[in-house]
Amino acid sequence: MYFCTHTTKIKVYFDKVIIERISILNFKNIEQADLEFSPKMNCLFGNNGMGKTNLLDALYYLSFCKNYTNLPDSQLIKHDQDFAVLQAGYLFEDKSEDIYCGIKRKQRKTFKRNKKEYERLSEHIGLLPLVMICPADSDLIRGGSDERRKFTDIVISQYDKEYLHALIQYNKVLQQRNSLLKEYDNPVDPSLFDIWEEQLDFFGEQIFRKRGKFVQDFRPIFREFHQNICQESETVDLEYESQLNGAKLKDLLQQKRERDRLIGFTTAGIHKDDFNFTIGGYLMRKTGSQGQNKTYLIALKLAQFNFLVKAGVSTPILLLDDVFDKLDEKRVEQIVKLVAQPQFGQIFITDTNRKYLDKILQKMDHDYKLFHVENGEFKEMNIT
Repeated sequence: MYFCTHTTKIKVYFDKVIIERISILNFKNIEQADLEFSPKMNCLFGNNGMGKTNLLDALYYLSFCKNYTNLPDSQLIKHDQDFAVLQAGYLFEDKSEDIYCGIKRKQRKTFKRNKKEYERLSEHIGLLPLVMICPADSDLIRGGSDERRKFTDIVISQYDKEYLHALIQYNKVLQQRNSLLKEYDNPVDPSLFDIWEEQLDFFGEQIFRKRGKFVQDFRPIFREFHQNICQESETVDLEYESQLNGAKLKDLLQQKRERDRLIGFTTAGIHKDDFNFTIGGYLMRKTGSQGQNKTYLIALKLAQFNFLVKAGVSTPILLLDDVFDKLDEKRVEQIVKLVAQPQFGQIFITDTNRKYLDKILQKMDHDYKLFHVENGEFKEMNIT
């Protein structure tokens, strides 16, 4: 959903989750902070490098037991300290729960739910659904096809267990075939290739059909969000490109077997699929301006959020990190109006100034809080 929405497979516990408060100690540049949040919209202002993103990363960490950019835990602790603590109170409908995380150098991190420690961190994943949109997600447009496949796989896997199973099995079988291909100097029984290629064809066909169905269903939602944001006649699209269009994977694998043995890896299959992001019929990564790229990706991620909710996934907390840079005031206002709608639940937004949001929030008829951030310290503010 330039963005990083890093959503994993979510277990549905409640219709909506709200974070009411958080206490932070020695997390990145935040020495100490005790904050209470609006159940709807929370805006964080301040210059770059002051700690806005670090707060969002703390919220992300409490949901997924790791930070957004996969830094080692030791690098999350304030430089001159030996430990960090995150503790937050969440509201699940009408039930309050306390989540605690302790991080110590050279020790195993500790996660507790209502003072009871988890035996396995995997037990916690999914309790606090969350979607984060940030500048690093520009890789969806500028990066390779693997980034776009990952985005699609994450979305579909959250509501379709059969897809996730097929994807896991496909990747396991692909590794087996690639191992055989590397035995080029040794004789390999062709029947072994037949076995793996039959399985790749079986699982690959399932993935191909489900990806195609997803794009078909997702496209109109995405286009509607894009139109609502830009309020212009820009024509955007999301196209599915696959070698399986009009071909059987088993036939392709047999045709390419000898060539694959020469180069040592499998060149045909759904692991080569791509999803073309276009504007005006041209690829975004070649023709899109910075503003167009950002608008496209914001629309993509908001559509992802909406699509998952409609598919039955619990309403996640939404984190929007520095999404307004390079956008004009009109588009900023449209984005804020969209995410202020009830289906988006609780929202956290960071920005370097209050130029746009002050004017917009004054027009909004919902609860919000504003915080100024400087050198890891947070001060709640009023609109002036």
